[in-house]
Formats: sequence, C-alpha cells, structure tokens
Amino acid sequence: MKSAITPSGEDYLEAILVLRKKLGMVRSVDVARHMRVSKPSICVAVNTLKDGGFLTMDEDHLLHLTDVGREVAEKIYERHCFFTEQLIAAGAVPGQFFLLQPL
Repeated sequence: MKSAITPSGEDYLEAILVLRKKLGMVRSVDVARHMRVSKPSICVAVNTLKDGGFLTMDEDHLLHLTDVGREVAEKIYERHCFFTEQLIAAGAVPGQFFLLQPL
C-alpha cells in the first residue's frame, strides 16, 4: 500500500540514498549510525517505509529504494544541497549546520 511520506521518512530515504552511493549496500544499522538514532527507531521507520512502498529489504536484510523511494530521496537530497549552497553563499561557516557531502 502506497502512502504519503513524513519529513522524517524523507530523511531516512535520503540517508539510504547517500549511504548506497558511499557503501554500495545499506543495512539498517548503517542508517542508524549515519543518522545517530536507535536501532528500534530504524526498525519502525523501515517498516513504515516498506509498507508505504518506498523501500524493500532483501533476504540478507539489505535495504533497497523502490523507484518511488529513489525519486523522493533524490528530490530531498537536491533540496538540501540547494539550501546548503545558499547558506554558504550567505556566509555561514560549514560545520555550523548540517552539511551534506556531494554524491
């Protein structure tokens, strides 16, 4: 069943996208470390995203974005990069805010 996604769900999808590019494969524990959240929080988020049709988990417990999940993740990543660039252009010092690394 497909459903609307929350802002926190968007953040999880974005993290999976970034980690997939960086690590090649993504497990729930990788997302937990990256986002500095508990494993139970990741479990709830993963199940919600799976139920929403944004994410799948294979038999090895690796996370995979669906086409819809990838589209959402890329849109959020681009938005975050845009605002990061705007903050830097306005004189903000990287490190004073969460800075995304380019893929």
